[in-house]
Amino acid sequence: MSDSDGGTGPLLLGVRHHGPGSARAVRAALEAAGPRTVLIEGPPEADALIALAADEDMRPPVALLAHVVDEPGRSAFWPLAEFSPEWVAIRWALDHGVPARFIDLPATHTLAWGREETEDKENEGDKEASGEGASEKRERAGEGEPGGLPSEPAEAVRIDPLAVLAETAGYDDAERWWEDVIEHRGASDGDAFAPFEVLGEAMGALREAFGTGGHERDLVREAYMRLQVRAAQREFGDDVAVVCGAWHVPALRQRTTVAADRALLKGLPKAKADMTWVPWTHRRLSRMSGYGAGIDSPGWYGHLFGAADRPIERWMTKVARLLRDEDRPVSSAHVIEAVRLADTLAAMRGRPLPGLTETTDAVRAVMCEGSDVPLSLVHDRLVVGDVLGEVPAAAPAVPLQRDLDRLQRRLRLKPEAQERELELDLRKENDAGRSRLLHRLRLLGIEWGEPATSRGSTGTFRETWRLRWEPELAVRVAEAGVWGTTVLAAATAKAETDAVGARSLADVTGLAERCLLAELPDALPVVMRILADRAALDADVGHLAQALPALVRSLRYGDVRGTGTEALAEVAAGLAERVFVGLPPACAALDADAAEEMRGHVDAVHGAVGLLGEGEGEGEGQGEDSASRGGIRGRWHGVLRTLSGRDTVPGVVRGRAVRLLLDDGALGQEEAARLMGLVLSPGTEPADAAAWIEGFVGGGSGGGMLLVHDERLLGLVDAWLTGVPGDAFTDVLPLLRRTFSAYEPGVRRTLGELVRRGPGTRGGATATATASGIPGFAPDLDAARADAVLPVLRLLLGLDETEDADGPGDSRTNDSRANDSSTNDNGADDNDLVGVGR
Repeated sequence: MSDSDGGTGPLLLGVRHHGPGSARAVRAALEAAGPRTVLIEGPPEADALIALAADEDMRPPVALLAHVVDEPGRSAFWPLAEFSPEWVAIRWALDHGVPARFIDLPATHTLAWGREETEDKENEGDKEASGEGASEKRERAGEGEPGGLPSEPAEAVRIDPLAVLAETAGYDDAERWWEDVIEHRGASDGDAFAPFEVLGEAMGALREAFGTGGHERDLVREAYMRLQVRAAQREFGDDVAVVCGAWHVPALRQRTTVAADRALLKGLPKAKADMTWVPWTHRRLSRMSGYGAGIDSPGWYGHLFGAADRPIERWMTKVARLLRDEDRPVSSAHVIEAVRLADTLAAMRGRPLPGLTETTDAVRAVMCEGSDVPLSLVHDRLVVGDVLGEVPAAAPAVPLQRDLDRLQRRLRLKPEAQERELELDLRKENDAGRSRLLHRLRLLGIEWGEPATSRGSTGTFRETWRLRWEPELAVRVAEAGVWGTTVLAAATAKAETDAVGARSLADVTGLAERCLLAELPDALPVVMRILADRAALDADVGHLAQALPALVRSLRYGDVRGTGTEALAEVAAGLAERVFVGLPPACAALDADAAEEMRGHVDAVHGAVGLLGEGEGEGEGQGEDSASRGGIRGRWHGVLRTLSGRDTVPGVVRGRAVRLLLDDGALGQEEAARLMGLVLSPGTEPADAAAWIEGFVGGGSGGGMLLVHDERLLGLVDAWLTGVPGDAFTDVLPLLRRTFSAYEPGVRRTLGELVRRGPGTRGGATATATASGIPGFAPDLDAARADAVLPVLRLLLGLDETEDADGPGDSRTNDSRANDSSTNDNGADDNDLVGVGR
């Protein structure tokens, strides 16, 4: 076999990784040469995995994954797409019964080498998300392995060979030059080896001018490649074909001694590594993903490789189909005109064929009517794409991955590259199983799904997840394999270990909540024991207040999932009692920042008590547990009254305590107005009064609407504010501005109108309504106005008007039905209906 320089030796096929033109040229050259073996740039540990490429269940894009056995997080990827020259060479060798081997530096050295300079790589900011990547430019030029070696020291000056060649040819865009020279030409025009000879000469000139181009570590890799090529020549003679990055071709031609090459490899660090195939995505092949695979448009390149003829026409048809699916009016005439415009642009720009730039310009002008909004959809779905590869079950995998695959099949939850929302109804067995799996994976650090806010319901029996499978999750699965061989066992062991190592009480309570969501019955007792011990020893009221909400939420989730939460309820009740006892002393003598933090704790505890005391007031015969919860809310109201009446408690906390009592109906409006009047009296420091107002009506708690509908309180605030001395007003202004700026614009506008009209400070609501002329303020409910709303509400709720014998407009009928506390067939209580109407 002749070398590309005309002499004897191995056939060197220099390529660009993930280049469809290179892939076509490699296939043509292999067909013409018919080598006895094919050597491919890649880790030799993957030789045993090459046969899997012929499996019918193997669908690129895929990647070779290497990871350190005792440190799975240290890993490297070698991605391969259908249009990658390396993948084409592998498939050609398998189809023709020719041995194929990888000849790059073993992953055992690559991974160990990276361990020594992780810090340098992070500072350089040019690494793969797995922690072992080479620079993007290096991959884009085709001079490094797809996974990449650790990056060079930061001071190394690196060049981009494609950019240099493009600039020499008069191009300002390396991608466009590569398309014109390589991608837009056929396999060959009579000489299958011509493209490789030209590209090899160009790379030789660049290496002569720039040396290693800043890629010093390539010297070691190339020394190992030369040794492997010599070994193959001893076995097969010169009938050897080598598929590698074009940057390495001059080095593989170089005449060196075996001793010199072995000297370069002496003393390399080692790490025990495992390898397997994992699915990959087109999005991860794009440069924007951070993996440095080096192509901006994997979807476009895949199309160029797969289109046997008329690639531009076929591409425009794909674009038209996508836009039609999105309800864009695109006809056949649009497709024809877009093709014509792309051809015209290519001719005007002196290009042999329309490239991605010309097709994009044509799509924007013809199909998108000049708008970049639908064009961005085309770029995301087609130019980049969301293709997710598949790996056969025979591929090596850790036991945890096997169990995860089994659960995904059983639950019909297939990984997908494109993000999608998944609505779960926990009352259904399959949906509950999906929820358990996703929560367990999150506990293990495998972020396949992210919880999202449910748009359809606020009930605890519904969950919404945002799912997206990323290739690096395979690394997370390998890392989590140290905890167990199944998802359940691994999540249980991880939860127990996290509970022991938790730094705060809030961390343990949050972990208890996650254990309930993931349904880990074996881990929960361990977590609860640690939680009880931490709660008994922790005297910080802030820590206790932070821990209580998560604990109470766990009770609700445990109820809906049918999980026993008796022990959890006991700990929650004990924690609440300790908060009740310790909160008043803890609120004394606090500075402004500590007082604001304590107000947040008071809000959190109030919400938790509201859930913990849901059984209160439900009547007799509700059981002992309900009776035990019934006093919790009353005791909490006692704590709030204590906070509201102590002068040593900061104003923001006292104001919030009064507001919470008012919202719960434990404090009358007259009493709230009296307390506000006392605080806003001239004897109170303006700063403390402003803080009290912030606590009472601030924090996004609906305080603006309270002032709108109770002009007595608004009058008190207005009278106090207008009476603040000028020197003190400057101090209280920032706090008041923060308080009122949090209100919605409509609320602020209404308050401004009420203040301008002059709300009464002592005349009551009736006097204010009379003076201002604003309808809707009266001593009692206006039944006639409320009844007028009922027909509209019935229409919105889908209620049958015949359910009321006297009709929906009869307030007496609705009131009598409300007193019966009866519920209609649609589950809507008429008592609630009348209350809303009025």
